Amino acid sequence: MFDATTRSGGTATVSPRTAATELAVATAAGPVPPTGFAAHLTRVLLSPWSRLSLLVLLLASAATAVLLFQPQQLLTDGWPPQLGGAAAAVAYAVAYGLCTVAFVPRPLLNLAAGALFGSQLGLASALAGTVLGAGIAFCLGRVLGQEALRPLLRGKWLKAADGQLSRHGFRSMLAARLFPGVPFAAANYCAAVSRMGLLPFLLATALGSIPNTAAYVVAGARASTPTSPAFLIALACIALPGLAGAVVAWRKRHRLRGR
Repeated sequence: MFDATTRSGGTATVSPRTAATELAVATAAGPVPPTGFAAHLTRVLLSPWSRLSLLVLLLASAATAVLLFQPQQLLTDGWPPQLGGAAAAVAYAVAYGLCTVAFVPRPLLNLAAGALFGSQLGLASALAGTVLGAGIAFCLGRVLGQEALRPLLRGKWLKAADGQLSRHGFRSMLAARLFPGVPFAAANYCAAVSRMGLLPFLLATALGSIPNTAAYVVAGARASTPTSPAFLIALACIALPGLAGAVVAWRKRHRLRGR
């Protein structure tokens, strides 16, 4: 057996075992990382602040698109006649989710769902759109914003909110969805920046959004009969939680001032 390098006719010849060893070492070392301008450009593009800037740009573009296309005209113009039934409800759920990412108010979308599809199908479509929009916002915030924003969580209240969402994610998000004073988009991105998991976030969003969403959908479905018991009950379910939330916020504000 020959395991050394031999020379034949002035040409160096490497034994098969030596060549295999050198190939294994090169493979284990991995590819050589890029250097120079390309490496610097890659680091800049993948840096946390570049990703956060991309998130801000995407959200600004989405909001601009909403202002240009005005999806709220569905309330007055109605759904396109080419779509109907379950297919229209699915299409609306997708549009609903994208609109919530673009900061379209959910009450308006819920009213439209009830007016277009009725109470039952409208509620299913609105809830599906709510979960879809929350999931998109959560994933965008987690991938593009978390790494840049987490070092900024230095204030007392920010740290407390982050700790609550990270340790008790499902319970905290369920309460945030049930409480009418917490903005939908703010809750999405706060959860994304925290260490809360995606599945508890989506489940809490689905369950916690049912009461408020149902109230608006029923109100939209019965808007043509404003004196009907269903419309009046839905209106009360919208007004009472909002009033209770305002009272709680007012009391907490005065307690904080007292300290």
